[in-house]
Amino acid sequence: MRHNDVMDELAHDTDASLDHTVVPDATRLRHGSHIFAMLADPTRLELLWHLTNGSATVGDLADRVTASRTAVSQHLAKLRLAGLVDVTRAGRHQHYSLRGGHLARLVREGLNHADHIATGEGPHG
Repeated sequence: MRHNDVMDELAHDTDASLDHTVVPDATRLRHGSHIFAMLADPTRLELLWHLTNGSATVGDLADRVTASRTAVSQHLAKLRLAGLVDVTRAGRHQHYSLRGGHLARLVREGLNHADHIATGEGPHG
């Protein structure tokens, strides 16, 4: 997904899609904690952040992060198995993309919050 596609998806989300008001049951809490565990690794979080700007190959991502191509491939495999990224083939290359706007928002918001902590900027209202 290209950056503009992600931004269009974010702009067209409905309130219902942004706010799930159902009290989470054990299954949702388990899935949610698994998602956060996947985000807990700095390299995986950086890979996901890059994917918020659109799909990319392992080579593209390895050029953008401080990890080997092998490590990037292993992280992407974990993210795919966790259901956080999708992979499509285009010729000899596999392109990885985020699975849905919720994940893109979660990654961006988490890193926006981290930016506030790192810079000392106060929280938004």
